[in-house]
Amino acid sequence: MKARLVGIIVLITALISLTPVTATGQLISLKTVPVAAGDQFLTLPSARLGMAGVSIALDDMLADPFVNPAKGALIDEPILVSAPTFYSISEEGGAGRTLPITAYFRSERGFGALSFALQQIEGGQNRTFVSPGVLWLGDPRTLDESSSTNVYAHGVIGRELGGGLSLGASISLAKLEAVHGVEHLYALSDGIEQSGHTVDFRTGLFLDRNGRHFEAVLLHNRFNMTHDVSYLEWFWRDMDFLPTVTTRIETNLDRTRTWGLHLGFAQPLTASGWRIGGIVTANRKSHPKIPNYEIQNIPRDPGTSWAYNFGVGIAKSSGPATFGVDLVFEPIWSDTWAEAEGAVTTASGTTIPDGGKTIENDFFFTNVHIRIGLAYETERAGFQIGVQSRSYDYRLEQINNVEHTFRKQEESWMEWTPSLGAKVKFPEVEIAYYGRLTTGTGRPGTRFTGPRAAGDLGLASDFIVAPEGPLTLQDARVLTHQVSVSIPIR
Repeated sequence: MKARLVGIIVLITALISLTPVTATGQLISLKTVPVAAGDQFLTLPSARLGMAGVSIALDDMLADPFVNPAKGALIDEPILVSAPTFYSISEEGGAGRTLPITAYFRSERGFGALSFALQQIEGGQNRTFVSPGVLWLGDPRTLDESSSTNVYAHGVIGRELGGGLSLGASISLAKLEAVHGVEHLYALSDGIEQSGHTVDFRTGLFLDRNGRHFEAVLLHNRFNMTHDVSYLEWFWRDMDFLPTVTTRIETNLDRTRTWGLHLGFAQPLTASGWRIGGIVTANRKSHPKIPNYEIQNIPRDPGTSWAYNFGVGIAKSSGPATFGVDLVFEPIWSDTWAEAEGAVTTASGTTIPDGGKTIENDFFFTNVHIRIGLAYETERAGFQIGVQSRSYDYRLEQINNVEHTFRKQEESWMEWTPSLGAKVKFPEVEIAYYGRLTTGTGRPGTRFTGPRAAGDLGLASDFIVAPEGPLTLQDARVLTHQVSVSIPIR
């Protein structure tokens, strides 16, 4: 057995990370390739989307109840919100459209929220290189290959216990026919059919005393997807002038289980409106089933990841103006491996037994995220502007137990996301627009193996790939528009 480099790409549901606000904690995304991310999982409203999602020292009444269900205590009054979202990825990377509706409820001590969303995903164009200099795009895709429908549902319920303490619980479900970008992970395929679901449970505590906040969240996330990938195979028989073409179907399973704990606080720093906050998050991720993606093209076996983030935020509110900054550091350790299918003889003549580790990968990440946002809001209108910078840096150490080789590889890149927002307030309705643009990502490949493409799921998704060589990148841009309409329920 001659094994290539092995790695894993784990697609974790973003139901925890439905807005940029949740990127400060909860579920921590793992990413080893700078893939262009569509905003597929931006299905819930946020009051600070135009401020780059600044959140550590600032509250967000719309997003916070879904981040920590106990923070539903911040809901002032029952409201109905719809935030249609549209995004597109350049370089034929695909697009998505989402129509959600969210209702927030409030009683004397109880609170809750319900959300439902329908989504249409248009996959990116596969680009298959059949030989150097020859690009074959294949037959036109059928409707079910080019467009898929996803359904999302979320529920939050909680109660104030007295003394500023609140308790809440939530569940998030999704039926998925497509996870955006997966089609590029099988760049040489003729088509792919996806099916699966996600489920997320969380319990939260929130303490609010004299402007001092403390929160704790315990979560469990389960992600299950099946990829039925079809490949065209050509072969010539004796005396045939044209090749015979057959179709081969390969089924890959993608399974991930995540347990997480998140702690956070925020409190006034001075009497002039300055606030300071901090977060600590820990995730343990187990990966029992990982697809056989083409960027490696060998069977994937189990892996385990430990991910942490430590963040600090400061904010200033003075009259109609609000300013905030978040700084988050993410150290992550990930251990993945390939298991022998039957006994394997190594280069030195020894034997690796059935189920033994043939290749071992150790990743160490030192990621940094910075968000800066500014808002100016009056009784009639408001404006927001912000920018998010994400720095990814990791080291891969790989041991090939079959060939007795050792390799190191280091990769780093930066992604930039400027954003803006504007709103107009009327007595019975509030209308807002948010837009953002992400650069620094695209369709990555490896220098030694020719063109390869990969896709992304956004802030909540994991891509832990042990590349076959130094990364290359075809740049792409992600442009997102959201229109939010809020109506009080009176």
